[in-house]
Amino acid sequence: MTTQRFKQDLNDQFARLGKVLSNGRRLELLEHLAQGERSVDGLARVAGLSVANTSQHLQRMQQAGLVTARREGKQVIYAIAADDVVELLDVFRRVGERHLAEVRQMVDAHLHQKDALEPVSAEELIERCRKGLVTLIDVRPEEEYEAGHIPGAINVSVKDLERRMAELDPEREVIAYCRGPYCTFSFEAVARLREAGFQTRRLESGFPEWKLAGLPTSIDDTETEPRTSRVEP
Repeated sequence: MTTQRFKQDLNDQFARLGKVLSNGRRLELLEHLAQGERSVDGLARVAGLSVANTSQHLQRMQQAGLVTARREGKQVIYAIAADDVVELLDVFRRVGERHLAEVRQMVDAHLHQKDALEPVSAEELIERCRKGLVTLIDVRPEEEYEAGHIPGAINVSVKDLERRMAELDPEREVIAYCRGPYCTFSFEAVARLREAGFQTRRLESGFPEWKLAGLPTSIDDTETEPRTSRVEP
């Protein structure tokens, strides 16, 4: 095999990933899996897709090595293959917002108009939590919170926010986070809390990005040890 043929064949293999990821629904399914493993039925429900369509997308991604599957009784449970898949999604988002005017326009029109304040960085959140200055809320659905969350965060999903708002200390700033930087849950939560008189901001990233940075996470109130962190606490 010549060097040129080798490079061509190698790039063709890399292009397989591009073909698999050239579908918005698959990117959405990966975002859901970045919160924790799910069954096909569960993914279909949260993504608003049919079970058959969801299964087809997952099989394509499994063939490309992006997700893994295991059987649990009659159900097939899917999970992100590795953290670098989450990193790839993050790169997609950052490159898209930097180079695609359409992406910037959509983000400005649908998200930034709800909350134009500078979000809180991971470093700032860590420091403010250490000093006991903030209440940290995870506004994702309960099953995602239980699969893993930032230590010290309390789960107040968007649908339960009005009912549970009285549990929050009005004298402390509330920091909200959800699935990622473009997740609408935290934007909605911040808007509603401000209307109720709370001082509140969003975390600039979501739980998958926090975990990817090697920062501590909790499952069932048990804190896991951080990996080598990109963000020094």
